[in-house]
Amino acid sequence: MGRAIATVASDHKKHATVAKMEKLIGPSKPIFIGVAGVALLVLLLSFSPSTSFPNMFDVSKMTVSPGKDGGATKDCATVSDQGLNLGHDPADKTFYDDPALSYTIGNPVTNWDEKRREWLKHHPSFAIGAEDRVFVVTGSQPSPCKDPIGDHLNLRFFKNKVDYCRIHGYDIFYSNAFLHPKMGSWWVKMPVLRATMLAHPEAEWIFWVDSDAVFTNMDFKLPLEKYKDHNLVVPGYYDKVYEKKSWGGVNAGVFFIRNCQWSMEFLEVWAGMGPQTPNYEKWGQTLTSTMSDKTDPESDDQSALVYLLLKEKETFGNKIYIENQYDLSGYWVDIVNSFDTISDDYARIEKGVTELRRRHAEKVSEHYAAVMREAFVNKSGYAGGGQREFITHFTACRPCSGQWGYSEEQCLNGMEKALNFADNQVLRNYGFVRPDLLNASSIYPLPFGVSSYNKEK
Repeated sequence: MGRAIATVASDHKKHATVAKMEKLIGPSKPIFIGVAGVALLVLLLSFSPSTSFPNMFDVSKMTVSPGKDGGATKDCATVSDQGLNLGHDPADKTFYDDPALSYTIGNPVTNWDEKRREWLKHHPSFAIGAEDRVFVVTGSQPSPCKDPIGDHLNLRFFKNKVDYCRIHGYDIFYSNAFLHPKMGSWWVKMPVLRATMLAHPEAEWIFWVDSDAVFTNMDFKLPLEKYKDHNLVVPGYYDKVYEKKSWGGVNAGVFFIRNCQWSMEFLEVWAGMGPQTPNYEKWGQTLTSTMSDKTDPESDDQSALVYLLLKEKETFGNKIYIENQYDLSGYWVDIVNSFDTISDDYARIEKGVTELRRRHAEKVSEHYAAVMREAFVNKSGYAGGGQREFITHFTACRPCSGQWGYSEEQCLNGMEKALNFADNQVLRNYGFVRPDLLNASSIYPLPFGVSSYNKEK
């Protein structure tokens, strides 16, 4: 009934409009008929009840109603900003319905690739873009830090990871639980990675980042296409692994692993050298005798990974990519002193490129990151600080335990600079900046169209 009334009213408007046009044009003015016809067509379209596009006047008059637009409607509550349907799980049986399913290390999962494909088939919104979906995992111990500053730093390190994930649309999981009672210390990541793979079949890559690692280039994205033939990407050097047989040939604190059957099997083998196994002590002796520079007799995850690269190259090594073309885990001592110079270089480039001085929403940061990359490559005459390192890893600092591998002052100052250096890149989109990288409290609003790193006099 309502639609019929609306149609009659619409027809009445159309006839009234035509009558007005005839009156204006008249029979003696045929030259205007073509123009009037176009105008009439535009008017009729704007009055049509089937038109779903608001015109410019409709848009200007739109308001947000808390009860309507801001409320938790069915569509808004179940569809994410990436188009993922979060509110529906079909009744079709998947691997989750298998009573034998176990999330625990030591209970092998079989046919995982097929099970993932089947799950994605039943969840088509997640299948779109699944091949490039990254899920970040990090964590810390469940108990308070022995050194109070450690808890504060853990929070700031986690904030840094959340910022990076938000900018690039990644999900993140922070674990502060030991998912296996015997797998602590270096080995704590294994059970978490295993459980994450099962909990997130929509993610192709699981990105483990140690709690003491900082994203210091918030623009950088993993070049996933580069690793299409590999299942594990770890920072390191081939010569240190295969020639020197060094336990430091790779860094097992930051890596990303494909969510696939190969990885399920690899994690079981890798974890098989851990403290939950009866041969743990024996594995420590084996790793120490195999590595050229390992002095600690305890079996650790990093030495175990080097061992697998050396001894199981055909089975696993050929699917592991040792990355050294960018800092997937940059050694902090070699990086922190360059932050001020790098900041100056980026600020100088930003001043010279109009688009980079433009304010913009954080959600479109990747576009401006691409503009900056191009500008950086083409720009000459900068001071030479180089590009921002992707990740700065504070290995051996150990602020939570208070057993500093370097001087406490050196570690704390380095962390302060790295965290503020990264945060400046985030704050840029919120209209603020820290001019002093050693002072988190010193912050000022950015004037329009000026550098985001140095306070203008």
